[in-house]
Amino acid sequence: MDVSYMVRAVSEAECQRELDELCAALGAVATMAPIPASGHGWMARAVKTKAPAVGEGLAVER
Repeated sequence: MDVSYMVRAVSEAECQRELDELCAALGAVATMAPIPASGHGWMARAVKTKAPAVGEGLAVER
């Protein structure tokens, strides 16, 4: 099963910045650049391309 992520933010710049951070942390790739969201704000999407290596990303070693 593929995993997808959605980023929502108040501004286009903030949405892009968070999308970039998410992609770097999770080894994901953007599938939709920031666009105006219905209602207010902006949204973007990404899909995971690989599991993060040990010590990378949001995974916490226990």
